[in-house]
Amino acid sequence: MKTFNSYVELRNCAGQEIAVTDWNTITQAQIQQFADATGDQQWIHIDPVKAAQGPFGAPIAHGFLSLSLLPLFLGQAVHIEGSTMGVNYGLNKVRFPSPVPVNSRVRARIAVQTVQALGTEGVQITWRVTMEREGSDKPVCVAESLTRSYGAPMGDWA
Repeated sequence: MKTFNSYVELRNCAGQEIAVTDWNTITQAQIQQFADATGDQQWIHIDPVKAAQGPFGAPIAHGFLSLSLLPLFLGQAVHIEGSTMGVNYGLNKVRFPSPVPVNSRVRARIAVQTVQALGTEGVQITWRVTMEREGSDKPVCVAESLTRSYGAPMGDWA
């Protein structure tokens, strides 16, 4: 985990990869829970028998399940000392270049793209998150995620 003592320290890392997270296994139970929560019951996700005969040879995780791991991965990767609140502000770009078969292990590479001041109260951070699957040379999700962080020292922002 990368720890920042001020928003200026974070801003100084713009354009750099700052962390690689731990591996996380995507199970069939997790896929089913996501399907139940979202109503996306497509057979390529929830029917192991039919999915074994399908284009991927096994059930695959929902793309949005992969995307929903962003908070987990950002939490594993980054700590901003003094931050009292962080919120998801949205996404600029999201792509799912390859599938995540059941029981795959995924992790994320986290890069800081930009850090913009929100007055003197906090910052908006644009992260580039590249999720990779163990044993694959193609990412499973590439996302540009925007978060807002409040409460940490601004540092020498000027």
